[in-house]
Amino acid sequence: MTTIADRVREARISAGLSQTSLAGSAFSPSYISLIEAGHREPTDSALAVLATRLGTTLEYLKHGEDGPNEARTRLEIDYAKLDMTQGDAAGARRRLESLDLEIVSPAVRVEALTTLAHAFEVLGDLESSVAILEPLLADSRARTHHVESAKLANELVASYLEAGDLHRSVEVGERTLDELESADLSGTDEHLRLASTVLWAYVERGDLLYATHRAAELVRLAESLGTPRGRGSVYWNAALVAEQRRDYELAQRYTERALALLSEGEADRDLPRLRLNYAWLLLRSDPVDPRGALDQIERAAPGLAVLGSELDLSRTDVERSRAYLLLGDIDAAERFAVAALERLGDPPRLETAFAQLSRGDALHARGDVVGAARAYESAADLLGMMSASRHSASAWRDLGDRYAMHGDSAAAAQAYDRALREAGFRPTIPLSTWETWSLT
Repeated sequence: MTTIADRVREARISAGLSQTSLAGSAFSPSYISLIEAGHREPTDSALAVLATRLGTTLEYLKHGEDGPNEARTRLEIDYAKLDMTQGDAAGARRRLESLDLEIVSPAVRVEALTTLAHAFEVLGDLESSVAILEPLLADSRARTHHVESAKLANELVASYLEAGDLHRSVEVGERTLDELESADLSGTDEHLRLASTVLWAYVERGDLLYATHRAAELVRLAESLGTPRGRGSVYWNAALVAEQRRDYELAQRYTERALALLSEGEADRDLPRLRLNYAWLLLRSDPVDPRGALDQIERAAPGLAVLGSELDLSRTDVERSRAYLLLGDIDAAERFAVAALERLGDPPRLETAFAQLSRGDALHARGDVVGAARAYESAADLLGMMSASRHSASAWRDLGDRYAMHGDSAAAAQAYDRALREAGFRPTIPLSTWETWSLT
């Protein structure tokens, strides 16, 4: 049980204030010292002044977490988290938006708003999620709460990644990592998890050589200092780098290590997402293992249904479609591809292009060449709206393979050219020059 003395001292240290600074002109430093030593019981009016300077509430300094406002708000946050685990992100959002966060301590306010940001992310509203996390991170930095900042930055980097803003993702992550390292927090779980998320931002941005170098450094750091959870995060992201280099054997080894490490911790979104990534690998390794992939997907599905976003669920359906197609179950392959498209809705997304490719593959296997061509054309139209990235380059490459399979060599060549361009390989000879050579 903490006392008023404990809470005043902890809040002062968290705020980065000396006893003299906290005293200001209203009190003497010795008075603050007596309060923190437990030798003086401050009046409510004195606590109100101290609470204002400490950025907290009178109730929290007086009663701690047992105060009625604190207890009531924490209970509502717990209910909101329960809503999330039951798949009701909209209900969690409504519950959290109804809270009065001006009457609770900063820690409770941060927890409530972080949970609200997560609810918006699950609902696919990344703009609202970022709008919450940005000021929270700025405030946490101003209070030099490094661990809290790392957790917030990790959420923000992931949101920017999912939204496709790779520059801001790297900028936020690197600045926070610098602050953690300056505070001698290298190798902590928060540092390793954030560094791992930033690593993926570099991959998405096309900085594969640097990402490979950074991944090796993080693996060494994690092995020497990291907890199982921190090491699991590093191995997972190192596996993603290996995937991009098409080293599927190394990616599989890293993923298996990450699964073993993360399975030891509490349930969260990391483990089912990692299982989904393992399924992706098993469907692209040589030889492919569709049954093993489906096993990983089925083990991931319950967790993703509760904690994942619509994008997570659509990716699950696309990989199911691919696995069933490899097993010869065309009906299931088409059903899951259509389910992914229904989840994604109308907004143009890269994931929708992959779902259209899966649907086209199922239609082609059924013998519906015309329907398959239409699905591939829809994928091409969507890809034309996307900003360049390694993922979009991969999708163009996949589309080129489909056109080649259909005998449309001109469309295949255009898709392969687009894949090269989006991967960063530009033509060295102007098109007009080629046309002149072909005429002569």
